[in-house]
Amino acid sequence: MRPDTPAENVDHTAEAARLERTAGLYPEDSEALLLRAAAHLELAGDRPAATALYDRLLSSQDGLENPHLVRALKASNLWEYGHEAEARAIITGIRAAAPRDPAPWVIVAEALESHDELEAAQETFTEGVRLLLTDVPEPPYSTHPLLFGRHRVRRMLGAAHDDWDALADTLHSSPVSLDELHDPKRVWSLGSDNPAELAAEISRLRAELGTYREALSRPFPVAVLHWPAAELTELLAAYPSLSEEYPSHAGHLATIEASLRELAASGTPNLGIVTGTVPSYEAFAASEGTSPADPSLLPQYATTLAARGRATVWPPQKGAACWCGSGRAYGECHGA
Repeated sequence: MRPDTPAENVDHTAEAARLERTAGLYPEDSEALLLRAAAHLELAGDRPAATALYDRLLSSQDGLENPHLVRALKASNLWEYGHEAEARAIITGIRAAAPRDPAPWVIVAEALESHDELEAAQETFTEGVRLLLTDVPEPPYSTHPLLFGRHRVRRMLGAAHDDWDALADTLHSSPVSLDELHDPKRVWSLGSDNPAELAAEISRLRAELGTYREALSRPFPVAVLHWPAAELTELLAAYPSLSEEYPSHAGHLATIEASLRELAASGTPNLGIVTGTVPSYEAFAASEGTSPADPSLLPQYATTLAARGRATVWPPQKGAACWCGSGRAYGECHGA
């Protein structure tokens, strides 16, 4: 979500300005692009300018896809430059709103954690976990940071393991256990004169770095392209040759769900769905110098939409609406 390249290697202010210009060219992607711009401004140390971007998004007349995420990022940023009271008020509002997206929960809980509010951080992580993962057979990839963050804070508090901590342990793939990575006494190992302790800490740091690299190598989901009924009708009317790819809309929806379930069964994490529009697809084809009738362009278009932050996580969270746009809950529609 946030670019982690060191400031000495990137002109974050210039990159933020470039992203703002790009947002003007692609208004349908402005939310994701401006969030990235705000992150660069934070890394550049210009936190007031980042807050101004968050406020610009929140005052948008078009509505946001994820307003809770924007508010969470704003709260975290405000606290970092002295606006603690306002940040706390926003965090309280987010917890009361109980968003179905794990990202706002992680951001506000980590903001509390970074300011030594460990009890409040644990409560926030736990609220998010209970809301999103109760009676969920397999935690979605996007919820893993919730479980890992909760485990970390509880370890720092000296709390005994519970079922959610055990679940976090099973999801953790590093050769070094979460208990060891989250050990509050690790900091003393770095100042030790004992070569064995130093070697053990280096091993833990390498494992931790491997986990971060794995996460950064998946900056956006493996996304499947979805066409709403009206868009698919328009697409096939303009490019009849694509009817071989999409014999019917019902079949298209069934293929999406089947493909995602097959990917999940094969162990592929971080799955998502991107929704296409004909004007956006035609603009993409023009930028690639290719005819929109070329079926090989479709997966490239899906990947590009995902890279712009247009993907929604699959499967939807418990109780959320189905990705197909029917208005019914996912569990009563394609998730049945």
